[in-house]
Amino acid sequence: METPDRLLRSFLRIAELESLSKAADSVGQTQSGISKQLAMLEAHVGKPLFVRTGRGVALTEAGCKLQAAVEAPYRAIDMAVKSIRETHGTTQGTLRIAFVHTVNYYFLADAVASFFANYPDINLSLMGRSSADVVALVEAGRADLGIAYDTAVDTAGLAVHPLFEDDMCLVTSRTPDAALAEAGINLREQILRLVGFPKGYALRRMVEIAGLQHPYVAEAETVDAILKLVSLGVGDSILPSRLPDKLLNEYGLSKVKIRSPLLRRRIVVVKRTGRQTLPLVETLFRSVLQVAGALRE
Repeated sequence: METPDRLLRSFLRIAELESLSKAADSVGQTQSGISKQLAMLEAHVGKPLFVRTGRGVALTEAGCKLQAAVEAPYRAIDMAVKSIRETHGTTQGTLRIAFVHTVNYYFLADAVASFFANYPDINLSLMGRSSADVVALVEAGRADLGIAYDTAVDTAGLAVHPLFEDDMCLVTSRTPDAALAEAGINLREQILRLVGFPKGYALRRMVEIAGLQHPYVAEAETVDAILKLVSLGVGDSILPSRLPDKLLNEYGLSKVKIRSPLLRRRIVVVKRTGRQTLPLVETLFRSVLQVAGALRE
């Protein structure tokens, strides 16, 4: 059920961004969902609140009057709540973590479990994205913490803390012979058909920067989709060697160590700088660092 508060907050977000799609994206909704909220509010008010423009939407006279009436009170409420949370902390609410897909299989669950042991009433919103998207979400304040490859972080607005390094391996549906399993594969000596993340993802750029000429025959945005394609014999994949053997066994796949070139990337945690961080964000941040420290041992 839509509450008046939710409808008015959606209205203010649309007015701020002058775009239904941007407003929907900023609050994690679909455009159709936020359009329905606007329609409900307009039906209640009895007047159109926006008109469409070439680049988005603009307030009508009625919309301007409504914005002038509700914007300041809502800003005062939000500032008061923020002040209380920053001063006294909180044991309830939602924290948002954006992360690269791969760490969900061998790191993120342990970090989350460590945090939940002390704060069971906190909700965590987990957002799997590319490294570039993780950085953008944290920069925009839409994620409290981000876990990404360090090569994607190029901004002074974020504090960057190293977690651990990931070495890559070749994931294949073929059973490697004993000699290959022991010595590892030289990727420069042969041409493989690869399945991997789309262009722009850090792992894809790592292969390109290494100068490898293997053609990508299929792309997917999740690890499970990649593993399924590899299991069907579409091609091999270059993925972190920390992926659990149990996961690969479920797909009938094997790891092969990559001898050359060295494919290694550092995983980092990022958070915004220049403003006070909520106490629970700092607690979650320390949990992430603690679990990463154990992973390095």
